[in-house]
Amino acid sequence: MGKRRSRGQSQLLSALTKKQKKHLRDFGEEHPFYDRVSRKEAKPQMCQLSESSDTSRSESEGESEPERVSGYHRLLATLKNVSEDEEAEEESVADEAEGSDEDDGSGAGVEEETAAESTAVQESMALPADLEEKDGDRPAGTSQKAPEEFTDAKHESLFSLETNFLEEESGGNCSLKTSQDPFLQHVNKELKEKEIQAVDTNPQNTHQLKWLILGQLVFSSKFQKLETFKPPKDIDLKSLHLQKPLESTWTKINSQFLSGPQKSSCPFTPLQKELFLIMNSYRDLFYPERTALKNGEEIRRVYCLHVINHVLKANAQVLGNNSRRRSRKLGVGDDDDFRDQGLTRPKVLIVVPFREAALRVVQLFISLLEGDSKKKIIVSNKKRFQGEYGSDPTERPPNLKRPEDYEAVFAGNIDDHFRIGVAVLQRSIRLYAPFYSSDILIASPLGLRTIIGGEGEKRDFDFLSSIELLIIDQADIYLMQNWEHVLHLMNHMNLLPLDSHGVDFSRVRMWSLNNWSKYYRQTLLFGALQDAQINSVFNKYCVNVQGQVSVRNVPMTGSINLVLVQLPHVFQRMEVEDLASLIDARFNFFVNKILPQYRDAVMSHTLIYVPSYFDFVRLRNYFKKEDLNFTHICEYTQKSGVSRARHFFLQGEKQFLLLTERFHFYKRYTIKGIRNLIFYELPTYPHFYSDVCNMLRATSRGEEAAWTCTVLYAKYDAQRLAAVVGVERAAQMLQSKKSVHLFITGET
Repeated sequence: MGKRRSRGQSQLLSALTKKQKKHLRDFGEEHPFYDRVSRKEAKPQMCQLSESSDTSRSESEGESEPERVSGYHRLLATLKNVSEDEEAEEESVADEAEGSDEDDGSGAGVEEETAAESTAVQESMALPADLEEKDGDRPAGTSQKAPEEFTDAKHESLFSLETNFLEEESGGNCSLKTSQDPFLQHVNKELKEKEIQAVDTNPQNTHQLKWLILGQLVFSSKFQKLETFKPPKDIDLKSLHLQKPLESTWTKINSQFLSGPQKSSCPFTPLQKELFLIMNSYRDLFYPERTALKNGEEIRRVYCLHVINHVLKANAQVLGNNSRRRSRKLGVGDDDDFRDQGLTRPKVLIVVPFREAALRVVQLFISLLEGDSKKKIIVSNKKRFQGEYGSDPTERPPNLKRPEDYEAVFAGNIDDHFRIGVAVLQRSIRLYAPFYSSDILIASPLGLRTIIGGEGEKRDFDFLSSIELLIIDQADIYLMQNWEHVLHLMNHMNLLPLDSHGVDFSRVRMWSLNNWSKYYRQTLLFGALQDAQINSVFNKYCVNVQGQVSVRNVPMTGSINLVLVQLPHVFQRMEVEDLASLIDARFNFFVNKILPQYRDAVMSHTLIYVPSYFDFVRLRNYFKKEDLNFTHICEYTQKSGVSRARHFFLQGEKQFLLLTERFHFYKRYTIKGIRNLIFYELPTYPHFYSDVCNMLRATSRGEEAAWTCTVLYAKYDAQRLAAVVGVERAAQMLQSKKSVHLFITGET
């Protein structure tokens, strides 16, 4: 009998489609769509309905239903014997047709076993997301990309600050020291409503100081009180209020930058010491002299120390208050004593341009927490992180020869679309944490933009609401990527969240509830040059109550001194009424005054260097309209197109070559055949000026006497002009009554 029964059940099971099996497993009965209906048409019958007809009808239907349903319940038991591969296949097919198979609540008789099975299936099929979201909060269009994001759900409770306590984590070693701690002084500082209202109308208070290493500093603040300080000669680690274990680990990991007696006297290099004193005072900082070749690693290490120090102190405060709340007597104490966090958990945002930079930052975090101790810290998802953010040395062709600064910037994995959350406790780090469970967010501007979305798109930016420390490293590279992403990010910083995200409002600081978080956010901005767009971000979006510090060293010598060829440089000044008309004035000046001089066939082999892509498109369209003999190369040109354009230009088949600055930044090709050079605008990077000028010697055939170089500039290009010719010459050229200035380089 048993064999016959099982054979009959298997036959019934095989007769069902995959969709029917899925619905049967989920709801314990067959979908109403597949109900068997007799093909014979029933004749309509007229009958007199009584008042209780509805009840009797439902009862009669209920009496006839169990016989059919019980059969499917027997089939349901056989579904447990289906192989895992068949189940996975059924689920994928069912998910594709999910919209067409949903019923209107027909699964009323689901058994407990079936419900548990359905829940387990749903949990196993749940896709990881890079943001910890509730139902209905997921941004549109992100579900398909979710498998590439976070999957570390099993460590959620381990890294949850709400369910951990101080003594359980580190035995009480992460308690904050004294009220002299800069962290406590900063977060406990109370602002008044009048001070906030007066920020927009208050004049900018500034004061200049000269430090030994950083040089000329400008202290500024929009709040009434402006405090300045000078660095002490000697620095003691204890006076910096570093959290354990940073006092010991920092000395070990920074030893490679120290030499001789400096290792024992001070664990910082002179540059690191002055930078960290400003960081530790929680002032905003703009340092425009960070270069990948010279001091990039020094600066990265010192801001990583500041980040870990800040996160450990903030988490120690939360964990300590957890213990106090658990141990206090009922009704004793005030909830205001435990206000120790923001509206969301992420405290630090580090913006870096490439995955390689994110890899180095995380490696520094790990080193700072474990040092050289035998007891290694727990790093979850480390193998996956190294695979996705590391690089394969065999991918880069060995025969490419590029300048040293290029090799330093583009070392390792240079993918610019990424984001990752990092949760930190005393002896453990969790990589790929959901954003709302992270302490530190590391991302590129493009990676953040795809989450935040554009105007009118329903996306998520609540994780930026309580950022206390913002670090924008290598800001100059974003000018070569897309500066609009940086501006979009700054416009969404420290806004009130649209959802509560499970926060305990009794633990939220009052200045965060008042939407004053931007006045407590410290911003550290590092770049390789003084640029008007970078300066604008620092001046507009940095309103820290502690004040701002910017490094303002003027270049005494310009990059024109690095030009090795004998070349006359003609600088022509344009008269511009205001900044808004600069773009049109430059174009008209070039078309009417400069281009006619080069239309003659004698002035062939003319390279036009264009920093802005929008100017490049405008010139390209004009050259096409005028039917000029030209070719062009930009960052979007295919490799074959680049080779073809370089060949035509070298052979003289094309008189003009339009070249964008971004192409030079990303490729650094040497353009051969240049005889005449026009800088439509001064380069963003000063050394690009000498790089392009020195290309003339690549094909020296005795035409040196006929070489020319023309540069266009206006009074609004003062910073770029000073970086090329030096600050003294730039001042003379801007104030002079003459509009044409000549320099000759390479004279013997």
